[in-house]
Amino acid sequence: MSEQTADAIGEITLTDKAVAEIASIRNENSIPDEYYLRIGVKGGGCSGLTYSLGFDGDKRDSDEILDINGVRILVDAKSLYYLDGTELDYTDGLNGKGFVFNNPNAVRSCGCGSSFGV
Repeated sequence: MSEQTADAIGEITLTDKAVAEIASIRNENSIPDEYYLRIGVKGGGCSGLTYSLGFDGDKRDSDEILDINGVRILVDAKSLYYLDGTELDYTDGLNGKGFVFNNPNAVRSCGCGSSFGV
């Protein structure tokens, strides 16, 4: 398991709005500082793959640790492959609010935007 900065890896970026929302969620829910934000990809959804996002205190041997804009992130090796170049954003517009994965590797996605295919 290694720890690297976003500049050294370049796979995932976070917008300022995403960083602010992650901090807000952490504070509102009293999530301990030692917990990481886990970003991942799982099989499922109508397009084949879905994103996962949540706080996790358990590091696994296959996890990469990224420090992106002060947010410590865990990503497993398989997910990192699918997330290369992805930007995590947060939107709070008229069409709803939530985290948005802007993934250049996704060649198709479902109508609701919760799954993608490569």
